[in-house]
This record gives sequence, C-alpha cells and structure tokens, in this order.
Amino acid sequence: MKFKLFLALILIYSCANTNTNYSLKKTSHNSHGFAYIYTNDDFINKNVSKKFDNTTMQISSNYVKRGVLLKIINPHNKKNIILKNSKNADYPEFYNILITEPVAFELGLNKNIPYVEVIEIKKNKSFKAKKAKTYIEEKTVDKKAPVQKVAISNISKNKFKTKNLNKKKSFFINIGTFYSLNTAKALKSKIIKDLELSDNNIIKIKSKKKNQNELTSGPYTSINLMKNDYIQLKKFGFEQLDIKLND
Repeated sequence: MKFKLFLALILIYSCANTNTNYSLKKTSHNSHGFAYIYTNDDFINKNVSKKFDNTTMQISSNYVKRGVLLKIINPHNKKNIILKNSKNADYPEFYNILITEPVAFELGLNKNIPYVEVIEIKKNKSFKAKKAKTYIEEKTVDKKAPVQKVAISNISKNKFKTKNLNKKKSFFINIGTFYSLNTAKALKSKIIKDLELSDNNIIKIKSKKKNQNELTSGPYTSINLMKNDYIQLKKFGFEQLDIKLND
C-alpha cells in the first residue's frame, strides 16, 4: 500500500536525523474502543464469520491468539471481567472486540455506547487466576442456578437495563504517537490531502511531553461520523486505531 511505504519513509527519515537507537519490543495488547455485542442473527446474516453461544460468556478478538486471557473493563462503572479469547472471528472492523450478551450484562454496558478497555493478561507468578474475577466461557447457565445467574440467562428479556448517561460523551481516534513533530505534521497533511473525512479540522496534533506528539481525529459526539472516519483511516493503512474518551 502506498501509505505504508510513505509512513515507512518518513519514519526512516525521522530516525536518521536523531542519534537515538531504537529497538522493537513486543508489548501486550492494550486498547480502547467499542464492543460488538453479538446476537443470534449475526451469524445467520453473515455479520460475524463464526457462531457463538449467546447463553455463555464468550469473546473474540483478532488482535491476540485464541486462548489468550483478556481483561475487559467498563470505564464508566469500573466493572471488569477476565476471559479467554474464545475464537478468532471476523466482525465489523470498527469494533475493538466481540462479546456475547451475558458479558455485556455483567459489565453493565450501555448498549448504545458499549465503550470498553481491553488489556491482555500475561500469565506469570504475580498473576493469581483464582483471585481474578474470571468466568469460564464454556460453562452454561444451569436451570438451578442462583438468582444472579438466572438474570444473565434471561438477558434477552431484560434488554440491558442500564442507566442512561445525562452527560453526552465525546470520543477521539488516537491515530498514533510520534517521536518527531515533523513526522506527525507530514502524516497530518497526508491524511487531509488523501482522505475525505467528516471535517479536516478535527485532525490535530497534541504534544503531551517532549518527543511525544499524538496525532488524533476528533472529538466526535456522533458514533456514525466517527465510524466513517475510523473505517477510512483503517483502509488508509492504520492496522490498529485506539478510540479514547474525551475527558
């Protein structure tokens, strides 16, 4: 892709003009975005490539391998849950992760704005699986289960009874953080020139710290407008984009 070549060239140029030695380091997956809440019609209508059991807690992320532990957090109420990545499935690319209805219910997500943070959990000596609030996705809800579990099994009837937020939230897309301000400026110009975004004025550069220049798009109060720009940026060559709450 032309954009990837362009980005590689400006990064090489940026690195060539500094005396800093860079080393590539694999980091754990950590992202913010919207969860795709799975329904039984999704597989039938081919919105999702694989079928999930909507009576159990299952998730799917294409950013990590199957079986990897992921911690899903609802930033609004701080509720969180740790689950294994059930399977790698194709789902609408705007969404950060696919979850079944019982997961959304447990996290108390607003179904209209299912904003979540996803963190990969590395298994090590400090991680105590027994102490973590972990659910086994293969375990079905028994008919003789306590009232709390029955509520989860009846989630389709409850339709996610969550409180409506009085304050309208806004979000922005974090395109990337760059060491060189010139690199961020060059990329900003390239995006404005080549893409037809909802508004070119929303592409901004925030210099948080020295050598940390964040290129963003937003803020957005309309999910549909953000979705359109997000998909355009994805097709432009960005493999992973972070969506963050505008504080």
